[in-house]
Amino acid sequence: MRRPEEIIIRPIITEKSNRLMEDHKKYTFEVALDATKHEIKYAVEQLFKVPVIKVNTMMVKPRKKRVLGKLRKYGYTRSYKKAIVTIPPDREIDLLNM
Repeated sequence: MRRPEEIIIRPIITEKSNRLMEDHKKYTFEVALDATKHEIKYAVEQLFKVPVIKVNTMMVKPRKKRVLGKLRKYGYTRSYKKAIVTIPPDREIDLLNM
């Protein structure tokens, strides 16, 4: 099994993810492309010392992005895998000390 640091790449901090954290205790992470739900659950439990109730995963597709310059080309953002992890309502994860 891989180390938890290899599975969890970074937390995703957006307005929507902040709302999910406050209201429903759901935390959003960018994870390795080949990580399974069981590996993600194990990694979160080991890194943050909290029990995990549920893990939802999704692939985020690349989007078209305009690159400014003389030739005005179009490029794409990168694709990544996102995991939304649900923890018990009485627990909390400190994302700033990750």
